Amino acid sequence: MLYSPGESAMSSVTDFLNDNAIGIVLRLLIVLVVAALVSRAVRALCDRLVRPPGGSSKAEQAREQQARALAELAFKCGSATVWLVAALTALALLGINPLPAIAVVVVAGIAAGLGAHNLLRDVLAGFHIILEDQFAAGETVQIGESSGRVEQLTLRRTVVRDARGALVTIANGEIRTVANLSRDWSQAWVDVALPPEIPLEKPLSALESAAAELRADAAWSQALVDGPRVLGVQTYDRDACVVRLQMRTLPMRQDEIARELRRRIQLEFQKQGISLASGQGREMTSAQTAGEVTLPPALSRQ
Repeated sequence: MLYSPGESAMSSVTDFLNDNAIGIVLRLLIVLVVAALVSRAVRALCDRLVRPPGGSSKAEQAREQQARALAELAFKCGSATVWLVAALTALALLGINPLPAIAVVVVAGIAAGLGAHNLLRDVLAGFHIILEDQFAAGETVQIGESSGRVEQLTLRRTVVRDARGALVTIANGEIRTVANLSRDWSQAWVDVALPPEIPLEKPLSALESAAAELRADAAWSQALVDGPRVLGVQTYDRDACVVRLQMRTLPMRQDEIARELRRRIQLEFQKQGISLASGQGREMTSAQTAGEVTLPPALSRQ
């Protein structure tokens, strides 16, 4: 009367299966919740990479868009990693060996890396360019032999409009040295060649007058950061005595201000009857940024 083997065996098996299934489901739910929380934390961390633009200029807006694209890429990579780990953990909870899946993922990653080596190199280089804010779309740069305005910047390539108007596409992985000509300030020198036999007092006074007149002009003073100032004699020989003037301007304004300064010097010299050196009677101007990179004259007209 107390022995019922069939009923006892079936009930114990059913209880075991029910208990085991509930435990697996609970563990899977925990893995899912943890993965979702970690993914949200990754999203919050990536959003902190995006800073609001400091101004309304196109360069600031382009910089913000690039930072947003970088944050989105970082989130996608981080989220994919989190959910991949969660999937492998779920397989282990279900009693499936995750090692074959891990091996397949590793082999696929190695094959993709070998097949797209240059692409990965370009993307990593573009990641560093945007993260370090080396330059942005709308700025003027010199990369190797190419100088011009950055028309487009992605993680894979940089597109520059050069002095000829041509679009030059440069893979980010090929960039080793870049000079940003649009940051902080630009610098220009104006050299005036004088006859070596004349006294310098009158020409120096005329140069000071022309420089002071330019500084006092409200139409030009707003673009001046420092100067123009007369530095003194740059070179001296039997053919000419070259006097140099130096000034700092807002980025990419150095050429036009140097031209205006030359015009005022010419008018002042004509007014005071000062002649230039024979055979050297041209004023030589070299314009450079703080990075000591010469900007082609044709580029300044863009």
